[in-house]
Amino acid sequence: MYISKSFIPILKNNPSEAKIKSHQLMLRVGMIKQSSAGIYSWLPLGFKVMKKIERIVREEQNNIGVQEILMPTIQSSEIWKESGRYEDYGEEMLRIKDRQDREMLYGPTNEELVTDIFRSSIKSYKSLPQLLYHIQWKFRDEIRPRFGIMRCREFYMKDAYSFDVSDEEANFSYNKFFLSYLKTFKRLNLTAIPMAADTGPIGGSLSHEFIILADTGESKIFTDKRVFELSTDDAKLEKNSLLNMRKKYEQYYSVTDEKFKKDEFEKNVSEKNRLITKGIEVGHIFYFGDKYSKPMGASVDLPGGKKDFVKMGSYGIGVSRLVGAIIEAKYDEKNEVMKWPISVAPYDIAIIPMINKNDNTALDQANKIYLELEKNNIDAIIDDTDENFSSKIKKMNLIGAPYQIIIGKKSDGHLLEFKEVGKDSQKIKLQNIIKIITEQKVKN
Repeated sequence: MYISKSFIPILKNNPSEAKIKSHQLMLRVGMIKQSSAGIYSWLPLGFKVMKKIERIVREEQNNIGVQEILMPTIQSSEIWKESGRYEDYGEEMLRIKDRQDREMLYGPTNEELVTDIFRSSIKSYKSLPQLLYHIQWKFRDEIRPRFGIMRCREFYMKDAYSFDVSDEEANFSYNKFFLSYLKTFKRLNLTAIPMAADTGPIGGSLSHEFIILADTGESKIFTDKRVFELSTDDAKLEKNSLLNMRKKYEQYYSVTDEKFKKDEFEKNVSEKNRLITKGIEVGHIFYFGDKYSKPMGASVDLPGGKKDFVKMGSYGIGVSRLVGAIIEAKYDEKNEVMKWPISVAPYDIAIIPMINKNDNTALDQANKIYLELEKNNIDAIIDDTDENFSSKIKKMNLIGAPYQIIIGKKSDGHLLEFKEVGKDSQKIKLQNIIKIITEQKVKN
């Protein structure tokens, strides 16, 4: 792919309306374009990153046995009235009427709709557990949308729902998602810490937010530093293993502002291990028992002829928000360098030739390299413009391919100038470059 043929409308300077790193970079390199307040069009570069994040989220959901469905964005108000949330949800819900004067809404979440789907199909405890998810656009009418995609009105989200016969089985489902989220964020090269959190408008008795540290985060967090040393490598999809894994995290005090109690923090965390900072919420899981199944009549037949309402949980990941969260975590604002994790980078590598109007040697070499990379499933972009070298490097540093090949006037045909963004360059053969990138892609 030539950059001259790509739809990447790069701006020379940061837009004045953008106040945080992710908003600045996404506008500057043409990842998004604002359509109206809190609503954005996703342009090729941003959409490509988001779809790669979506793929990882989907794979990790599938790995724990969650089945994918697709629910609509527009919902009937009737099921929300059944659950009792239609009036309680507040002004964030966008309420509309169709031409038949029926009350509809643009879904801010899907507990009611998925419960309606479940109750019409599942009648026996023998069919449990059921784990369902979809990845779909949501709309919440934020009173003051800001920070680009980090606090917008329309966003792309993975939400999943569990249906179980008992609290014990429901906790097993909860713990499976707990582990899945930790693995998902690890693949995105993010350290996300699960923290006890308020249940908010979703409701229920148990909730964890998954938070990454960031100065621009809106969540104030209080935690024990030792929680960052934990690993999920030994966790298995078995009840005891998952329970022990969650306990391992919960042994360290980690809460959001709503759950913070000063006396508990000081009692449970030594002064040297206390960390008070800000973070970005990238995932949220809830357990709420029969909060929705009971008012909506979602019950199953039990042995002996009895019936009981299923026990439910819900599990959200902001797929579009993760694009901004990764930028907040990885963008070097001072040096204007973005290094995407290779698992979600828009391109694996950038090829930067010195273009001479009277000599196509460098561009020809770039094309040959591109074809060889393509054969090895390595996604590359060539800067075929006639800009000077420093401008090209600066541009590619903003776009954020994690690796670069630089072809100058004195490039050796056998040895290429290769660098990992943020590190010194080295002269190596193309086959070694392919090996390095392929190994990194396999790891991630």
